Amino acid sequence: MSSILSVSQLNKYVQFKIRSDLKLKDIAVKGEISNFTLHYKSGHAYFSLKDESSVVKCVMFSSNAQRLKFSPENGMNVLVSGNLEVYERDGVYQIVASDMQPLGIGAVYTGIEQVKEKLKSKGVFEQSAKKPIPYFPRRIAVVTSLTGAALQDILNILSRRFPICSVLICPAQVQGSIASESICAALKKADESGADTIILARGGGSFEDLMPFNTEAVATAIFNCRTPIISAVGHETDTTLADYAADLRTPTPSAAAEQATPDISVLYNACRAMRVNLDSAVQKYLSDKGIRLSQISASLNLNSPSKQLENSMRSVNNLQDKLNKLIFARVKYETAAFDKYAAQLQALSPFNVLERGYTITTKHDKVVYSAAELSQGDRVEIRFKDSSCKAVIE
Repeated sequence: MSSILSVSQLNKYVQFKIRSDLKLKDIAVKGEISNFTLHYKSGHAYFSLKDESSVVKCVMFSSNAQRLKFSPENGMNVLVSGNLEVYERDGVYQIVASDMQPLGIGAVYTGIEQVKEKLKSKGVFEQSAKKPIPYFPRRIAVVTSLTGAALQDILNILSRRFPICSVLICPAQVQGSIASESICAALKKADESGADTIILARGGGSFEDLMPFNTEAVATAIFNCRTPIISAVGHETDTTLADYAADLRTPTPSAAAEQATPDISVLYNACRAMRVNLDSAVQKYLSDKGIRLSQISASLNLNSPSKQLENSMRSVNNLQDKLNKLIFARVKYETAAFDKYAAQLQALSPFNVLERGYTITTKHDKVVYSAAELSQGDRVEIRFKDSSCKAVIE
């Protein structure tokens, strides 16, 4: 009979045997996640991997769990890498996972959706955060690959539509393992360049080719840019997280260039039309003001002091003529009346009797009517028709 072992000794021995087996180091096991738990304090992840007939326990410590690029969920098919070890206290073996990757395109989509929901909760896709695209940009920064056709398409459109705008090219890798970091760095350079608009572009490609534009880092870098960004990633049917985070999404790089600039020929035509309208408006304005000026000038002439004085002088002359006519008529009338009264007076005048040989005797300038009014020695004056003499009464 073999020696008797304690439970702890047995578990230690099994642990030793497992650890010494090189085939059980750096193993890769695929399966479906179940009973997934993320400890809220330690950050360690505890879960099981299962297939149609078996289950194995797994643990991933926080240092490795924090590096995962997706959020594991029950029901996901994954590939777990790590070492097989025995948990001595419970006497069970488990995989101590160092890495985990989702399996299949469906898992990748799930990972993207998880990142999308995370970014959405942070307000990265909020419409209120979108910045307007300038209508007349002075400089446009283009973040894309130097070797791709997207760059040439953009440059051709910009030179044709709005050649007065300068273009700054910020090259970036748009495919591969370091593409995400390269895009983020190029976006930062473009944002600090003083450009009015940034175009983030790449041509079409497979789903895997567009993965750098579906990363949290790129979407966050777009959201943090102060400069408005137009995304032009892939073709019309492709939509990435970068498209959702950008201020404006366009289906192709050519469309992005068109959205970023006005058509200079349209501007020229609009300017010509506005000039015609302006000339017409100015002519009408001047004509209206000329008519108004003539009206004001005529009104001023009618109401000017000199005109009023002229009218007053004319009125005075008319009144004077009327007065003269009235005076002349009155004088004529009064003269006739005078002549009439003079004739009457002449007829009644006592001097008319002198013409017939009579005289008028006055005493002390008073007419003497009777001899009784005279006394001896009175001096009197006797007036004839042509002369007078003085006499003394005897």
